[in-house]
Amino acid sequence: MIISRQLTGLTLAGVFLGLSVSAQAFSPATGASADIRRTAFGVPHIRAENERGLGFGIGYAYAQDNLCLLANEIVTVNGQRSRYFGPDQFTIEERENRVSDVFFNWLNTPEAVNTFWQAQTSQVQDLVKGYAAGYNQYLAERRQQGLPQQCQGEWVRDIAAEDLVKLTRRLLVEGGVGQFAEALAGATPPQASAGIAPDRHAYQMADARQQRFALDRGSNAVAVGSERSFNGRGMLLANPHFPWVGGMRFYQMHLTIPGKLDVMGAALPGLPMINIGFNQHLAWTHTVDSSKHFTLYRLQLDPKDPTHYLLDGKSLPMSKQTVTVQVKQADGQVVPVTRDIYSSQFGPVVQWPGKLDWDNQYAYSLRDANLDNDRVLTQWYAMNQAASLKDLQDSVHKIQGIPWVNTLAVDDQGQTLYMNLSVVPNVSADKLAKCSDPLIGLQMIVLDGSNSDCAWDIDPSAAQKGIFASSQLPQLSRRDFVQHSNDSAWLANPAQPLTGFSPLISQEGQPLGLRSRFALDRLASLITKGTVAVKDLQQMVMDDQVYAARQVVPDLLKFCATELATDAAALKPVCVSLKAWDGRANLDSGMGLVHLQNIMQTLQASPDIWRVVFDPKDAQNTPRGLAIEQPAVAREVRAAMLASVELSTKMGLKPDTRWGDVQVVSSGGQQTPIHGGPGTLGIYNAIQSVPRDDGKLEVVSGTSYLQVVTFDDKGPHAQGLLAFSLSSDPASKYSRDQTQAFSKKQWSVLPFTPQQIQADPQYQVQTVREGLDKAGKVAAQ
Repeated sequence: MIISRQLTGLTLAGVFLGLSVSAQAFSPATGASADIRRTAFGVPHIRAENERGLGFGIGYAYAQDNLCLLANEIVTVNGQRSRYFGPDQFTIEERENRVSDVFFNWLNTPEAVNTFWQAQTSQVQDLVKGYAAGYNQYLAERRQQGLPQQCQGEWVRDIAAEDLVKLTRRLLVEGGVGQFAEALAGATPPQASAGIAPDRHAYQMADARQQRFALDRGSNAVAVGSERSFNGRGMLLANPHFPWVGGMRFYQMHLTIPGKLDVMGAALPGLPMINIGFNQHLAWTHTVDSSKHFTLYRLQLDPKDPTHYLLDGKSLPMSKQTVTVQVKQADGQVVPVTRDIYSSQFGPVVQWPGKLDWDNQYAYSLRDANLDNDRVLTQWYAMNQAASLKDLQDSVHKIQGIPWVNTLAVDDQGQTLYMNLSVVPNVSADKLAKCSDPLIGLQMIVLDGSNSDCAWDIDPSAAQKGIFASSQLPQLSRRDFVQHSNDSAWLANPAQPLTGFSPLISQEGQPLGLRSRFALDRLASLITKGTVAVKDLQQMVMDDQVYAARQVVPDLLKFCATELATDAAALKPVCVSLKAWDGRANLDSGMGLVHLQNIMQTLQASPDIWRVVFDPKDAQNTPRGLAIEQPAVAREVRAAMLASVELSTKMGLKPDTRWGDVQVVSSGGQQTPIHGGPGTLGIYNAIQSVPRDDGKLEVVSGTSYLQVVTFDDKGPHAQGLLAFSLSSDPASKYSRDQTQAFSKKQWSVLPFTPQQIQADPQYQVQTVREGLDKAGKVAAQ
């Protein structure tokens, strides 16, 4: 049964009275049920009497908004893309279907999925089972009406709890083995016939994805405490930078079980709980950390057999797992194709041509700490229920389920908290010195796989074998502020540096990213002038300042004023645009932004361009300034400027082109101009976009879910936006509305209390019940 009704102001009081009595609103005898109350932009506020009902409401609402997205992701994590779409097509992440299928059939074996499922609490299991049931019920109803055009086919099916487990396991390995899908699927013993032949372009794309990981899934966060906030209570800015499409696309919602749970924020597809959000007493967010969540092991191979490796002088056979992928042929027939995946006791063998080669002497195994993390859902649900900052911190200490992100939080008493308490391999600095090759560096950790002493250490106090205990990881509690923008834990607050950790956890003395430098500079300025207000945190994102402009544009203009000889005419458009540019990434900002982006992308490969080099004692202000007085740097600057002129001409850009004409996002045949730009330029509102054939840049990731949360005696006050909107269905009225608001820099109030929710002009309520009248009428969207 589905009850849908638009409510007028005259009926609100009666509805509130009816909804407040949970015993009357929900009847266990009729199965799971939930109220889906939607407010402005279609944001669902889902209320149920228990986890099964809440999960049902979440799955139903999510399917209303993102049916095709989830259906597609279910095909992916089940390793069935080749079966339905053919092996040579590509995933949203630009990975070949056959590679994706080999990887996910290896990752999500029935045994691994069942082990994960059995480790869940009954409450989490009820949430997950309810989610699947809610999705399935909406799917059945939508079939009666007709499925959306983008997901019509036999690949769209009912889902089960195990499908959502597979989605969760994909999320877990995003910071580890998930970046090595091509290397895992393509790993072949020397002289053997490759099941998937090496593809240089595929590995180039994989390398680009690896380099982009922190950019596509980066984040900013600022937590302001009682000593600096406008009202002496906690304030939180959450600004995650996540993909705008696919399986990492946030969904905004509010979840309530009366007397047990009341939390609002955003979640990733398939997760029946909030990942980033707030409740009555606290607010939290995450930023992708710089910690290592996997290590490689270089295996010394047995000269007699490259599928055997030597450990402490003893030859051991690699295990072999045969993966079967169903592959659609050109004639439409589906045939099974097998692929052997080899593993040492450390993990699967990965082969990356020119980087991690498998020859007759060496091979490389990858051990991902998060493969054994079955605590992630329990962790987030505990955070959702936390009644205080101490509750939240204690849960993370005990459960240790955070996969590859930092956590920043505030409470209504004005305390701030930074925690780098993710799942990190227990490899001390001493062990790293003894077991790794110093020539390889620390970008990718490679340990000696021939020596059992190089295995990860085991700390009995850790929640999982082989990871650091929470007491050994960085954390900081203060009353002024903590901040983070994907650097190490070192300078979350410069007044109290976090040092002395294993390089796998955090590295001090390293250059800060420009977003971190911008945040520290802006916070220092705000604190000098007085206390920090809501608009100050909003403006950190929305004023679109390009921090790199302060570091390099004065020198570029000085270069323009020098004798440019025969290049003067060619470089004039660059020089004129840089001089006229406002130093921001607003929609009306001029071509100076385009040229700066092009110039710095060319110069970033040159480490010796800076006039003032990095100084760990002045990390907030160095490096800076282009050393244009040095002939070599001047030549590189000249070449970068000329290249920018050539590229902008090729893109069809003109001197009067504005940034809003260039960077857009498309939905349903319509385009919305998007402000912000590359985080590498120190733009806090980090937006990643890729070139299109028409000369424009299409947004693919960046600022996603935004929230600023403050507190008073009555509870939280939040403003926010979901930059890419709630629905991925172009036909939905909720597919572009928040995107247009984001384009106009218009934040919205996030209603939290029952009174606030029901007072919303767009308020609607829909009651959904499991198992009854599955072919019932679908509520109007």
